[in-house]
Amino acid sequence: MAAEIHSRPQSSRPVLLSKVEGHQDVVSAALLIPKEDGVITASEDRTIRVWLKRDSGQYWPSIYHTMSSPCSAMAYHHDSRRIFVGQDNGAIMEFHISEDFNKMNFVKTYPAHQNRVSAITFCLTSEWVISTGHDKCVSWMCTRSGSMLGRHYFTSWASCLQYDYETRYAFVGDYSGQITLLKLEQNTCSVITTLKGHEGSITSLWWDPVQRLLFSGASDHSIIMWDIGGRKGRTLLLQGHHDKVQAICYIQLTRQLVSCSADGGIAVWNMDISREEAPQWLESDSCQKCEQPFFWNIKQMWDTKTLGLRQHHCRKCGQAVCGKCSTKRSSYPIMGFEFQVRVCDSCFESIKDEDRTSLATFHEGKHNISHMSMDISRGLMVTCGSDRIVKIWDMTPVVGCSLATGFSSR
Repeated sequence: MAAEIHSRPQSSRPVLLSKVEGHQDVVSAALLIPKEDGVITASEDRTIRVWLKRDSGQYWPSIYHTMSSPCSAMAYHHDSRRIFVGQDNGAIMEFHISEDFNKMNFVKTYPAHQNRVSAITFCLTSEWVISTGHDKCVSWMCTRSGSMLGRHYFTSWASCLQYDYETRYAFVGDYSGQITLLKLEQNTCSVITTLKGHEGSITSLWWDPVQRLLFSGASDHSIIMWDIGGRKGRTLLLQGHHDKVQAICYIQLTRQLVSCSADGGIAVWNMDISREEAPQWLESDSCQKCEQPFFWNIKQMWDTKTLGLRQHHCRKCGQAVCGKCSTKRSSYPIMGFEFQVRVCDSCFESIKDEDRTSLATFHEGKHNISHMSMDISRGLMVTCGSDRIVKIWDMTPVVGCSLATGFSSR
């Protein structure tokens, strides 16, 4: 065991319980097996492995299966013990795992995509396997017959997927930074709406069907909460990561959002407070504080015989301001700004010290994180990435509760 693994919990930060090593390439997905001390991993080294915890406390592979192509995505349905593995060649393979998790039997192959599979979800009630891929489409296939039911194409790679089982709504994020809401039917689909707000490709999505909230993480280092149920277009911006947000999970019981970024950052956001929406940036030909012209306002520069200034924006009020009128920086967590951002001088004066109190906690995972999954009932999290290491964490010190024990005093 590595020295950084702690044998007993340390307060107010994730506790590293185990490190699982053995893959020869990027670990593209890792899932905790519910009610078991086990992890299922899929890797670019073309292997699917089921790791069970032994009496020694270490995890050893009870199943080691080699695929024909690198594994890029995975979905596991515990009640039926069915596992779906997406590959680099566009195919999805279904397996059935035995009750003792020591054997995995091949069921069928689905020709879902023409390129790398990026996300998979399985719906038992409709017997659909839904997936997105780098062939710019979302597809849904029948698991009974193995036949294709429908496809919908986008203008760029489809990168991530969430699905509402009750309404058959699919949320698809893509590399253009857009999220498309689709209503899937048996052989067709309709576009309900598109959500635009990120300045980089969508890297992760999480749908909470109870509060009807959609969370999206992107390569622009930010997270957006979309209030789908409110139907008022309300969006909340969360900025605290310093690299692309690779995975998110919303804990409905405690109203906390857990997010992980490529640089190993783990954040826990308090969503159980009334947050403010970040303002839309206003456009102007001159500073909205001192009225000095911006550099493209040639007429005013000529009339006033002054050089134009560069345009900036105050993150608190959204006004277009010059550098001299926005010399200050401040965090403003109620609006999602956990680190210091540009604010105009007048807004800086209005921000009190208590307004700068952080509404999130930040922790260091100490490895590249490209995928994360949580077992909320046990307060456990598993992370994996390009460093080929899988880490299992006890998150109860920072999320404050598990469904098994209810709310804790933290």
